[in-house]
Amino acid sequence: MFETVELGREISKQEFKERSTKLRQDLLDAQREMRRLGIPTVVVFGGVDGAGKSETTGRLLEWMDARWVKTRAYDVPSDEESQRPDFWRYWRDLPAAGTMGVFLSAWYSRPFVDFVYNQDEGAFYEALTVISTFERMIADDGALVIKFWMHIPSDTLERTLKRLANDELQSWRVTKKDWDNLKRFDDFVNAAEHLIMRTSTGRSPWHLIEGADGNYRELKVGNLLLDAMRRAIEEKEKQLLAQEVWEEELERKNGDAKKKKKKKKDKDNSPAGSSSRLSDSELIVPGPHSTTILDKMDLSAKLGRDEYDERLEAAQARFGHLALKARQQNRSVVCAFEGVDAGGKGGAIRRLTSPLNPKFYQVIPIAAPTDEEFAHHYLWRFWRHLPRDGRVTVFDRTWYGRVLVERVEGFASKAEWRRAYNEINYFESELCRHGTVLIKYWMHISQDEQLARFNARAETPHKQWKLTDEDWRNREKWPLYKNAVHDMVERTSTAVAPWHLVSAEQKRFARVSVIETACRVLEDHLS
Repeated sequence: MFETVELGREISKQEFKERSTKLRQDLLDAQREMRRLGIPTVVVFGGVDGAGKSETTGRLLEWMDARWVKTRAYDVPSDEESQRPDFWRYWRDLPAAGTMGVFLSAWYSRPFVDFVYNQDEGAFYEALTVISTFERMIADDGALVIKFWMHIPSDTLERTLKRLANDELQSWRVTKKDWDNLKRFDDFVNAAEHLIMRTSTGRSPWHLIEGADGNYRELKVGNLLLDAMRRAIEEKEKQLLAQEVWEEELERKNGDAKKKKKKKKDKDNSPAGSSSRLSDSELIVPGPHSTTILDKMDLSAKLGRDEYDERLEAAQARFGHLALKARQQNRSVVCAFEGVDAGGKGGAIRRLTSPLNPKFYQVIPIAAPTDEEFAHHYLWRFWRHLPRDGRVTVFDRTWYGRVLVERVEGFASKAEWRRAYNEINYFESELCRHGTVLIKYWMHISQDEQLARFNARAETPHKQWKLTDEDWRNREKWPLYKNAVHDMVERTSTAVAPWHLVSAEQKRFARVSVIETACRVLEDHLS
């Protein structure tokens, strides 16, 4: 594989100057177009130390508008990083729409070096599978992902290390580890071949770069990056054009439908036809599932006041003790709450967190994404809020918005919400692989109970802010949400992260059930 990048190719200073002048302008033009179209770019450098990764990165920053380029290099994880899932620090640093992230010693570095020194093939291939999933997710979301593997022959590397070691100003760059790696050069090449073959895909390809001559190396990387950016721009413009044509066609069809509806209304001008309001039952449209998992829930469970007080006090004490035990074992806890509007999430969360030390937990309320959040992959904001080891984080609404409200309301395309099931399973598996205890709740009530709670909110001054026009509109889409929940449970209730369906028709029962469920799950994980 690497014979093709050990050919000794060189470019003279004069040729480099002539070609780089035009390339620089072309890269700036492409960068402006990428920014205008909101396309994020992820550039990954891997390969042999001493093959010019840092120098080439510096050249790209010189050629391009550095305001919109973010460079990240990674070392041994800090305390903050090591107390979260491995990919937390990479998700945190992903570039926003229209900007570029250049990553050195990133997600490939540790599994690559570990494999060379430990030869644990199973762990290596598992890590590469996780990496491929990560890259596919960000590419599917619209990012340009391009990867450069920088290579030089072993004798060239040896000469480079000796030259640096003998230079008083550069000798600090050469460490004992560099000499050890040189002795294992063939092992590194073998590992690199496996890595590249398993992770070079159409959406995130590897490009082998001959790194001995700086002029050749930098022009090669610059031109490959330019070509990739131009293809991404062309693809995005085609998508926008197709979207524009589709919207025009939809607008025309809607216009025709409105005209037909008006003609029918003029023809049938009876009082019933013009002024009656549809009831909730008349608004229900049958969904694809004739019976859903929510239809089979028993919502009749109730607790009397005395039993409620007794069980609540016991459950809270037990949960507080288990949360302390989790902290002592450096296990983080994530509680994810979903449910129908007015399903009692807020009241349950307050009772759940009541026995916890406020220093060690936080509640994250999720609303519509901010501009910053919208400029990233939809999972980005959830990765950012993951707790450190020993802490508890409660999400009031979650990443499942992609397959619930975004699916039903049309904020996500069919392709986006359909692939989200696998993306969410990947996200949750990474949490659990780190040792996080993940507890997912769906809190469910009947339509009649929801209507009663809506009316109560409307009549209670300090609760009126909770009730919005959107809440009323969502009632009309109850069957669509019910089917979306069924699909969600079917596709994301896994062995490591199962769903817990909570009967919330009576608030007392729901609150106790939530805390007792958390206790059972924690006891299973901490024993």
